[in-house]
Amino acid sequence: MDIFGVLNMICGLALFLYGMHTMGEGLTRTSGGKLESILEKLTKNTILGVLLGALVTAVIQSSSATTVMVVGFVNSGIMKLSQAASVIMGANIGTTVTSWILSLTGLEGGSVLVKLFKPSSFTPIMAIIGVAFILFSKKEKKQSVGQILVGFTVLMCGMDMMSAAVKPLANVPEFTNILLMFTNPILGMIAGLVLTAVIQSSSASVGILQALCVTGAVKYSAALPIIMGQNIGTCVTALLSAIGATKNAKRAALIHLYFNLIGTILFMVVFYAVNAVAPFAFLGDSANAAGIAVIHTAFNVIATLVLLPFNQMLVKLATLTIRDAEEEEQSDDFQLLDERFLTTPAFAAEQCRVIAGRMAQLTLEAISGAIDLIGGTYSEDAAEHVGALEDKIDHYEDKLGTYLVKLSNQKLSREDSHTVAMLLHSISDFERISDHAASVMKSAKEMAEKKLTFSEAAKAELAVFGEAVRDIVNRTVTCFETGDMALAQTVEPLESAIDSINNRVKRHHIDRLRKGECTIELGFILQDVSTSFERVSDHCSNIAVYQIQLPADELDAHEYTQSMRTQHAAEFAKARAAYKEKYALPEAE
Repeated sequence: MDIFGVLNMICGLALFLYGMHTMGEGLTRTSGGKLESILEKLTKNTILGVLLGALVTAVIQSSSATTVMVVGFVNSGIMKLSQAASVIMGANIGTTVTSWILSLTGLEGGSVLVKLFKPSSFTPIMAIIGVAFILFSKKEKKQSVGQILVGFTVLMCGMDMMSAAVKPLANVPEFTNILLMFTNPILGMIAGLVLTAVIQSSSASVGILQALCVTGAVKYSAALPIIMGQNIGTCVTALLSAIGATKNAKRAALIHLYFNLIGTILFMVVFYAVNAVAPFAFLGDSANAAGIAVIHTAFNVIATLVLLPFNQMLVKLATLTIRDAEEEEQSDDFQLLDERFLTTPAFAAEQCRVIAGRMAQLTLEAISGAIDLIGGTYSEDAAEHVGALEDKIDHYEDKLGTYLVKLSNQKLSREDSHTVAMLLHSISDFERISDHAASVMKSAKEMAEKKLTFSEAAKAELAVFGEAVRDIVNRTVTCFETGDMALAQTVEPLESAIDSINNRVKRHHIDRLRKGECTIELGFILQDVSTSFERVSDHCSNIAVYQIQLPADELDAHEYTQSMRTQHAAEFAKARAAYKEKYALPEAE
């Protein structure tokens, strides 16, 4: 092979790896995180876990990606080690789908049916359709399908280039002698392990082996141990991802390693023991792409069938390797924000939505507690609880906001981009609502310490005002969690009614001051509370607008509220009037 042949082989390898990456990325985006969500929820049954692991891996074309995701699930506390074991076994089976797809390049025959199944016949059509989808379609789903088709085409072109480049090596004695070294099971396993560890993909390394088969110099006696080593080498990705993770996440990565290591040792011992007694004739034959696929699949299926009944033993082995310390690790809410999930943005966005929902509920709890405090049921414990909630919500905004910024730098679908933008805007408003809850709590605390009491009229007005604010926050949190657009549209009329309540509370307070029914000091406190209530409703309005406008690629709260009051004036006025009637202030004496 001359220098140009080497360059062609390197180019083919580059195209092959890029095509595999592009196709896998397109498949992941098309799934939209749904498969990952199913994997998270439906793995209690061991057999179902294996099937789901195989399905997800077959779809996203990477057992490493599935295993890394499982490590993330375990790290987040949303999957147990026993569940992880079955999914990892299934992932090893699912990854063999790629080798079967690549084996199509080795089809031979002159019949029309065989020619139709050869990649050289249908990949040009796939390329044309894929490029057309990418260039001319505005629908993201079609663009993702186009990415899959183009990725598959590039993958096959790379495979053909590698095969054509290495074909002349069949007549090079030095190349044949090197391959003969790998008939030694230990050397063959080491070669497969190192190759897979370097490129971090067993599917890719098996594809390279399939490409080498066109030389006719690769015997099954060399191919088999190389494939065994490739299965061990693919564990490197999961082991690297477990660095810095929780103990259980590290154990999940070890389960992947132990499964492949034990499976390989058992397979090799039994296979070569039988071969010593009754030699397998096929070992001397030249390997082909289909034969490589058969060995790859047979090993993983047999290893799963043998080791599946002992999956709890694998868990115990991993637990013995990484022992518990005296103090058990404590989980926290933010383990869901695992950086491993950033490789699957759709799923990461869904996890962010879950955390944001918890933040929203904490905000509702904080403002409700503050309203109760100012309403006359003050207690030091309740005040401290509101303060603690405000601190916790600040922490949520910091952690979630940082993670969302990282997520926004990933390749996001249009829908996921909307979700990330909506969450980033919303968590800021939820944090501000908690700040106002703390402000109301401090006002209540000041009154308790100074033994101040509002007049009966002021108490009655604040009770109505507080219930209106509780209502708007509850509506906002509900529509935020459920995506209920109809409910989101009720927030703005209620916000307008609250503005009106705020103005009337202030006017009535001035009247009471003139009559000497209220003190200046209480007036300042009432002013602070009513201002906080009114601003809470403003933030609720913002969150509802994000819900409504961001999916339509719009974000102008002022323009939206103005359009509601003009273009939908009658509906808006009717809804506002209903809320004003519902939260009518007691008549001033």
